Amino acid sequence: MDFHDKRNQNSYSGRNADSRWLTTIANHLSRKHIDIAADIGCGGGIYTRALAMIGIDSSEQMLADAKEACRGFKQIELKKGDCEDLPLASGSIDLLLARALIHHLPSVQPFFQEAWRTLADGGLFIIQNRTPVDCFLPGSHEHVRGYFFSAFPRLRKIEAKRRFSSAHIRQALHSSGFSLLSEETLWETRAIHQSKQELLVDLSKRKGRSILHQLSDQELAELVHVIDTTLEQDGPIVEKDRWTLWIAGKEAER
Repeated sequence: MDFHDKRNQNSYSGRNADSRWLTTIANHLSRKHIDIAADIGCGGGIYTRALAMIGIDSSEQMLADAKEACRGFKQIELKKGDCEDLPLASGSIDLLLARALIHHLPSVQPFFQEAWRTLADGGLFIIQNRTPVDCFLPGSHEHVRGYFFSAFPRLRKIEAKRRFSSAHIRQALHSSGFSLLSEETLWETRAIHQSKQELLVDLSKRKGRSILHQLSDQELAELVHVIDTTLEQDGPIVEKDRWTLWIAGKEAER
């Protein structure tokens, strides 16, 4: 998916962060004093808005979407920047969030080293992404994403190449100087579709699902048909994604 293409406008905006996600993050922050936080790879600003933080993205289109989504939040600042060269002063940030970002990177190490640079001592680095284990759980009326890979096995190969294992992330954090404080899985509600038809229309738009850009229009229509005939429940359909969260801390300068 080309995040810079205007045709992908609003692909990653237009919804609110799940309440379970907010509760999970709040529990990890309950004993921390957070003055300045930054959302790296902020996309359409969904999570920037949820935590009222700085939003950084390399795409002008995503930042335009985020600006629209964050109207009325005067404390939010949006900046253009690359995750390997963040427009942030060293030691200036108390919390860095990287949600749904690292699978777009060929290597996580340069980003993790940049995260270390920008975090203040005692700061938190929260990474949220899917491991191959998260991705390839069977499809169901809640885990709709699972049907993508059973219907088109070649997508499984593409997904496997861009997803880092949990062991890889732990090692990269350690070698970058971080202490891993917690690792956990999270089922996050992506959307509540009032009917199956509403879900099928959403899938047809590929909205918020970069992996579906690997399918032709005809293949996408075939996938929608498969899901239509497989799902017996008409609605509401509570669509969820399984994620892994890594909470790491910067204890002191190396």
